[in-house]
Parts: sequence; C-alpha cells; structure tokens
Amino acid sequence: MSNIARIFQRLSINEVTNVGRILGGIRQKTKFVELPEIGRGKAFRRIVHYPEQYTVKPLDVTNLAGRDPVTGRMVVKGIGGGIKHKYHWIDWKRQGPTEGPPQVEKVIQILKDGCRTAHVALVGYEDKLKYILATENMKAGDIIKTSSHIPRIPVRANEGDAHPLGALPMGTQINSVEKYPGKGSFYVHAAGSYATILRKAPNNHVIILMPSKKEFSLPETCMCTVGRLSNVDHGSTHIGSAQKNRELGNRPRSGLWQRKTGRFGRKIRRPPPVRTIGATSQEKIETIRFTVDRPFVKTKISYFHCN
Repeated sequence: MSNIARIFQRLSINEVTNVGRILGGIRQKTKFVELPEIGRGKAFRRIVHYPEQYTVKPLDVTNLAGRDPVTGRMVVKGIGGGIKHKYHWIDWKRQGPTEGPPQVEKVIQILKDGCRTAHVALVGYEDKLKYILATENMKAGDIIKTSSHIPRIPVRANEGDAHPLGALPMGTQINSVEKYPGKGSFYVHAAGSYATILRKAPNNHVIILMPSKKEFSLPETCMCTVGRLSNVDHGSTHIGSAQKNRELGNRPRSGLWQRKTGRFGRKIRRPPPVRTIGATSQEKIETIRFTVDRPFVKTKISYFHCN
C-alpha cells in the first residue's frame, strides 16, 4: 500500500472530499474558491458602513451589483445599477420604563428611505434623536409613547406606541415585533405589513398571526409597535417602465417567452402548527435500572421508564 493510500484511510469523508477538490484545482491549474450561498446571512445588493456609535446622519453605502463582497464573483444576476441612496440607521430597540408613566417621544419628520420599502420617522426624546419605522397614519408632530410595563388590564394604545405583547388587547394590529425580549425588533418590517394578536398561551406566551398566516407563540415581554406599517400601496404600485426598474437597481430579465407549467397553479395548504419561540421546560423522565443476575440463565432485565 502506498503512502498516499494510507493517508486517505486516516481521513474522514469530508476531508477526502476537500482534498479531492484541491487536487482537482491544482490539476486544472485553477484556484478552488467556495461559492457563497444565497440566503445565508449575506447581502449582495449593498454594504452599509456603520460607525462605532449610533447616529442619525445618513450612512454611506457601497453597491455590490449582485457580487460577493469577498470573492467578487457574480452571485445574483438580477441586481445591478440603480440610484445610490443614503441609508438611515434604524434603532430597533424601543425600551421604556417598567414602572410609572411611559416615555413620551415626538415625531419630527417622516422620510422616504431608498434602501427599504417602509417610510422612516425621525423621533426625539429630550436631547436624543433616532429613526424608527413609520406607521400608516403617522405624521410630523405626533406624540408616541413607549412603556415596558404589563398591567393587569390591557392598555388602549394609539398608533405608533410601543408596548409588550402581554399589555395589548386581542385583535390589535402590530409591527416591529421582537423575537427575544430585549434583542430588538425582528419580525414585520415590510411596507404595509402587520401582525395580529390572537390569544394568550400558557407559560406567559402570546400567539400572534404573522403576515404569512403563520402563528407564532412569543413571550409576553417581547416589545412591539402598534399599527400597520406605512407605504401601504407599495406592493400594488406598478413600476411603469423599464427605465424606472433600472433606477431601482434591477437588471433586465430574459425576454424569451416561456410557457407556464403546473407549478404556477393554485396550491391550498393548511397553515403550519404554532411555532413557540423561547426555551420550553421539559420534565426529565426518571430512568430506573433493574439488573438481576441469575446463576443458570445469563440474562438481565434492562431499563424501565417511569413517569
């Protein structure tokens, strides 16, 4: 047996695959580079240059035109060109006092952000300024409140106010919902979208209906904003021309006519079951082991599970 065969015997399957790829690249006089995966946490449209501290100054961006920021390879062919927009840094955490009166903020200005679909609101509190997502009927001069207190009786919140899920009544339309308490809003950021509070759940959870018609069970201390997000007509507004589509940063698609197949038909499926977010307490099953050694029969009684 040769030395190379002995080395391959000691390697695992993944290591052998990687070695084969590297050797194949050397044989073809090409450098092996792993291709990036779409939807794995990378954005191929732009890079936002964030400073160290939060600021309301519009941030500079670098357009990628569908290329990977590390390798420079073309990944998404439908992205490219477009008007370069500044990025408004959204403060995703809306934390208020847990006791006493709520924190009062004033809406200063409503802006259109070219890097997102919903409009942006500049709000101020004392000597601090920040950007939040604007709701449907929010306008300059409005007063919004933020509180992290969960009272015994549900509050009657106005549009734009931020409260925990457990403090709002059933049927309330909400947006910018946190996935984990204190981590910042994670769900419902698109223009015109909203979630609905359905009912209470055990273990201090609240079940909400997402825009995708899925039901999530979230902790009642997760913060959310009351109301529907702004720019409601975004999804139903026609682009109008090919030039406008290029200004939005979309490359032209293939002009060939293609016959539609059965995959475009209507599909009626039941919604998935409720997804519970957070750690669930599971009782450990006590395992009792009985062993009996018999002199003539070499058998043992193994495990019994007792609830």
